[in-house]
Amino acid sequence: MSLPVAILAGGLATRLGGVTATRPKSLVDVAGRPFAEHQIELLERNGLTEIVFLVGHLGGMIRDAIGDGSRWKVHIRYVFEETRLLGTGGAIRHALSALGERFFVLYGDSYLECDYAAIERAFVSSACDGLMTVYPNDNRWDRSNVQYEHGRLLAYDKTHVTPAMRHIDYGLGAFRAAAFEPYADGAAFDLVDAYQRLLAAGSLAAFEVPTRFHEIGSREGLEEMRAYLSRALKRS
Repeated sequence: MSLPVAILAGGLATRLGGVTATRPKSLVDVAGRPFAEHQIELLERNGLTEIVFLVGHLGGMIRDAIGDGSRWKVHIRYVFEETRLLGTGGAIRHALSALGERFFVLYGDSYLECDYAAIERAFVSSACDGLMTVYPNDNRWDRSNVQYEHGRLLAYDKTHVTPAMRHIDYGLGAFRAAAFEPYADGAAFDLVDAYQRLLAAGSLAAFEVPTRFHEIGSREGLEEMRAYLSRALKRS
């Protein structure tokens, strides 16, 4: 049985400006359909059928548009940030009761064509509380922020980067609930904090992904994604 997937879809999407003024990023049009539909279909093709959207800003619109997932033969639930923004880490902590003991986490603006089954196997066999996927980026698609050598993650920092950081956080993580239980439910914190805490404790595994990531977090990324998925749809 595959892990459930938490999709972080509660941010304000300020980098997209007016595109997300009245609709959440997950519902931005990409190749004629809301982006979230492309994400869901990608997950379903990889056998991932338990999906939990972690929503806040305009989250009701996502629930109303996407529904329970039955049209894709998946099961979709929603966990809302009810009073204030909790950050990416706080949103996951708040949703633990819906996610269970082990789960994937990905961002609501990411389209990640990778071997989810292999990543799950690596995570389960690692006995670590977390796993970060990494990509050999060399500052091509964004600023590299991971030092990964000989199968080991040695450093991760989005602020203080070094020349040794040639990889980048790919955007898919796998976690045990224990990784977030030290934080209080309702506490606001970033997923980066949880990753760094696990790394310092020696409980963060890594998995190198060979194919690049795609995202709609910026205007440039959105236009690139539209072109990429439009070409893919024409080929299919």
